[in-house]
Amino acid sequence: MIFGAHVVLASTDAEADRAFLRDVLGFAAVDAGHGWLIFALPPAEAAIHPAETNNGYELYLMCDNLHAEIETLTRKNVTCSAVEEARWGSICYISLPGGGRIGLYQPKHPLAIATEQ
Repeated sequence: MIFGAHVVLASTDAEADRAFLRDVLGFAAVDAGHGWLIFALPPAEAAIHPAETNNGYELYLMCDNLHAEIETLTRKNVTCSAVEEARWGSICYISLPGGGRIGLYQPKHPLAIATEQ
């Protein structure tokens, strides 16, 4: 029986990005050995998008108030892009210390996961 999903983010500075997830975003982690942190993430959804090639992966964190999250992250010296409005939600991108980025968005679409409201 499938019981969960494991997301992998490639990084040129994995240590810095692990510290960011732990210290800035506050995600709990376990040490799988030798400082290799594996993080607990919020409940997740998966979507399949059409593409020209296979094996493209992206991580988007969801929130219920994007502007409030951006304010909180800004106070923690996190760089967020400008907010873009899309049919499916309001989105920005968070710069990771290792040079990558992840999305943060407030969905406008129905959710596949239950949220406390």
